[in-house]
Amino acid sequence: MNSTGAAVRLSLSSLRAHRRRFVGTLTAVLLGVAFLTGTLVMGDTLRASFDTMFGNAASGTDAVVRSTNVVTVSGDSAGTRQPVSTGLVRSIAQLPQVAAAAPDIQGAGQLIGSDGKPIGGQGPPTLAGNWIDDPKLNPYRLAEGRAPAAPGEVVVNRGTADKGGLRIGDTTVLRTPDPVRVTVVGLATFGGEDGMAQVTYTGMTLADAEKHLAPKPGQASGIQVRAGPGTSQRELVDALRSVLPPHTEAITGQASAAENQDMVSGAFLSLFTTLLLVFSGIVLLVATFSIHNTFAIVVAQRTRENALLRALGASRRQILGSTLVEATVVGMIASAAGLAGGIGIAAGLQALFPAIGFPFPEGSLVISGVSMLLPLAVGVVVCVGSALVPAVHAGRTAPLAALRETAVDDSAASRTRAVTGLGLLLAAVAVILSAAANPSVWLSATGAVLAPAAFVVLGPAASSYAVRFLGAPLGRLRGATGHLARRNALRSPRRTASTATALMIGVAVVSLFTVFGASLKATMNQTVDRSFAGDVAISAPAFGAGGSGLSPRLAPAVGRLPDVDTAVGLGKGVAEVNGSGRALTVTDPAALARVFHLGKVDGSMKSLGTNGIAVSGTEASKRHLRTGSTARLTFTDGKQRTFTVRAVFGQSELAGDYVITRQAWAPHRAQDSDSLIAVSFKSGVSTAEGKAAVAKTAAAYGNPDVQTRGEYAQSSAGGIDMMLTLVYALLALAVLIALLGIANTLTLAIHERTRELGLLRAVGQTRRQLRAMVRWESVLVAAFGTAGGVLLGGALGWVLVKASEGAGDTAFAFALPPFRLLLIALVGVTAGALAGWRPARRAARLNVLRAVAAD
Repeated sequence: MNSTGAAVRLSLSSLRAHRRRFVGTLTAVLLGVAFLTGTLVMGDTLRASFDTMFGNAASGTDAVVRSTNVVTVSGDSAGTRQPVSTGLVRSIAQLPQVAAAAPDIQGAGQLIGSDGKPIGGQGPPTLAGNWIDDPKLNPYRLAEGRAPAAPGEVVVNRGTADKGGLRIGDTTVLRTPDPVRVTVVGLATFGGEDGMAQVTYTGMTLADAEKHLAPKPGQASGIQVRAGPGTSQRELVDALRSVLPPHTEAITGQASAAENQDMVSGAFLSLFTTLLLVFSGIVLLVATFSIHNTFAIVVAQRTRENALLRALGASRRQILGSTLVEATVVGMIASAAGLAGGIGIAAGLQALFPAIGFPFPEGSLVISGVSMLLPLAVGVVVCVGSALVPAVHAGRTAPLAALRETAVDDSAASRTRAVTGLGLLLAAVAVILSAAANPSVWLSATGAVLAPAAFVVLGPAASSYAVRFLGAPLGRLRGATGHLARRNALRSPRRTASTATALMIGVAVVSLFTVFGASLKATMNQTVDRSFAGDVAISAPAFGAGGSGLSPRLAPAVGRLPDVDTAVGLGKGVAEVNGSGRALTVTDPAALARVFHLGKVDGSMKSLGTNGIAVSGTEASKRHLRTGSTARLTFTDGKQRTFTVRAVFGQSELAGDYVITRQAWAPHRAQDSDSLIAVSFKSGVSTAEGKAAVAKTAAAYGNPDVQTRGEYAQSSAGGIDMMLTLVYALLALAVLIALLGIANTLTLAIHERTRELGLLRAVGQTRRQLRAMVRWESVLVAAFGTAGGVLLGGALGWVLVKASEGAGDTAFAFALPPFRLLLIALVGVTAGALAGWRPARRAARLNVLRAVAAD
């Protein structure tokens, strides 16, 4: 045996003879590669579809004229731009290079559906604007009905109409945020599609758009321009510069379309695909442990076989190569099948998305070379890498091992491993505690990496103690069957730990997000309790960019109710404060102090006037501001004003960092709206009575939600449960692979214990007892992995909370949800019992005589 070819033939022959041993490994690689492939194909398809859609929508616009004055704040990459004068349209249209020009007014507008509920608003924007009559300049195409011609007439995109149950001729309300009664006269498409994902659009007449969306008549967000025959987009932009006033620019239609696409779909697609790739990595990491365990067991079972080959002249290199060839073949077959499965997943999602309310743009799947080669390479590398250590052990098999009578893997945890694992654990604890004392993202991340590594290294040492503890009741409950199940789980601590580690990782990530989600909810409750002193709140959507906000006329209307003591609205503004973009809270500062806990106030909130500003203590410390200091504010209209800091207040969670009066904001405002209205009742008015009175008044302003303090806190955290549901769904595959690993390990263990099981049956063990023994062994392994996962996930959740606290100014509250963690533990243990079901049936079907005679 001196040729590599012989080793390859031996590997392939062994694979054919023992192919059932690798079913679990093949399945794990297949599922992981399918998930990764589906993610890449779906991302490429979505990106190409949106490219086509936006390209079609903007094909008739050759240039866009807009202001260069823009204020960008954290979380808003597009920024808020100064309007331009619609009077420019006339000057632009007179240029010989221009075929047509039209003002483009854009703002927020949320339609109310036929069921009385707002359409969209929980994430993607709800847009409104003027309907452009030139069909080439208008990115929307009229599909049914006609264009708006009279006040109150609108065109909506067909996807929005379908979602809200609206038809042509229906009358409904458009929140701008002031409620406007509108009649649907037409349905439109965008780039050939019913809409841009979940984005909603309402097209109004130019007069209505100026009235409800623009800061004042004669202003527009921009001007759309179409070039004359023979004029390129670049030539048109160059010609436009001659008539543009200062602080105004012209960009090509292609550049504008690219910006719009990036704003609407680019950030979403990047976040979406990154999230899926992270979970693909988790799935493949779990698969790595399952694959490694399979090859470790197979190598242990082949000890005599490999020793005989060594005795016959096979070199260590040939034995090593033989094992790696098996891993490569399994990886290639599984990865190839995973590629097909991934394409099927992407095709299924393409059909499923429209059914769940997310329009997947029509078109063929985009299958790039990277989407095929990367998952294939990852699958093979994961499989070969997982088999590398067992392959090295196989190559070290001594020829004398052929004299052993058994090949059972009874490896225990070494002292070196225990010392190393303990050292890693102590280092992780030290780093985590240091990060908690001085919040640091990098220290927290280092601790979060060290902790799982310590768990993995310590696993074999910990499994002996954990299984003894977890299996202690089995002897009393199940008698000899329980004792045997516990003994079998203790037989090979390294194998037990390796099998349980895959499940531990999946459960740890689930527990991590569960703990972090509960902490976010607790933080929101804490924030509301600490900051909100009102009785009820009227709020806009709790998360995302959608919604139109609340009418600024609603707070005064509520304040006039006889039951109400104070009603104050919190509007939003933006400005550059001493050169840095900052969000402003626009409100009545005196009333704000009556319904919000602002902490210690240095100065007076009542004396801001039109040139005063209040600053939170944290922000004042960062910007070196104090009462009496001056700050230079630059607004989106390009105007600069000097404001005097008249108050510094302690708490800012709901009030924001910068507060100015409505009178100070009015000359610079864009579309005016409130994001929150806080209401306190007069003495003697019950919450139920006051809430009913406020809700009745709010109904005339678009019927926004009126909530008690508790309801407001709960709705503010509404996106967390949605996030957790998505996380659980994505991690289900990782947990499934881990359970397949447990089942595969038990199946291989039954193979190596065939004679032992036959002897147990021969001395009186019934099939039922044998099945129970195998199932309880599976439960013990799953319980060990689940317990470790819950503990690790809880610890990492605490680390994540501390890291989040260090990355911002919010005081995070750490919370452990005992019911959910207990449910996770029960699901893990139950799944372990299910994982042992098939191996237990197989063990019970063994022929007693053949099993006793097995070698």
